[in-house]
Amino acid sequence: MAGRKLLLVEGTDDLHVMGHICGNHGIPHLDEIRPHGGADPLLEAIPVQLKSASDEGDVVGVVVDADQEILTRWRQLHRIFEDAGYPNVPRQLDPTGTILDSPIRSLLPRAGVWVMPDNRTDGVLEDFLRLLIPQGDTLLDHASQSVASIPKRRFSPNDEPKAIIHTWLAWQEEPGRPYGTAITARFLNPESDEATALASWIRRLFHPEGA
Repeated sequence: MAGRKLLLVEGTDDLHVMGHICGNHGIPHLDEIRPHGGADPLLEAIPVQLKSASDEGDVVGVVVDADQEILTRWRQLHRIFEDAGYPNVPRQLDPTGTILDSPIRSLLPRAGVWVMPDNRTDGVLEDFLRLLIPQGDTLLDHASQSVASIPKRRFSPNDEPKAIIHTWLAWQEEPGRPYGTAITARFLNPESDEATALASWIRRLFHPEGA
């Protein structure tokens, strides 16, 4: 059997971004991209999904935000995979996306981790999307300045990247497109280096025979 290919993500925005990245890069079918309603529920779900693998061809991928401290996030993930039984979890994140082979004599699946935005820096999904904005786009600076000049913010500082990207999307030819369709419409460039790196990790993880 080919095994089940499951990608675990934080929320529905991540689901749509991953789906459109896969579609734009011609990545073959994944069985499911499953949102979890946030980072904490996602982290709690990882051990369950690893232990529920039932076929030697199963593959589980994880896409999660670094948030305010990428090293703290990787320590959490490192502990989860080490406790699950993966013997050679690297001490540091692979900047091209971490991939863990299924341990010998184990039913644990092949697994992978991508920490948003780029496995190197603190941030969230929206910081990744910002990297997909075409270089030289003048509206990005205006969007950042507009958000910065709000006299009384009604959102937390952690949500500033989301406010900026939504403001920028509101000023496009078709205002307010969701993240995923903004990629396919090429307001956000699916062929940028950052999008291509993410697509490459997905392909190497789930379809190594064709990577």
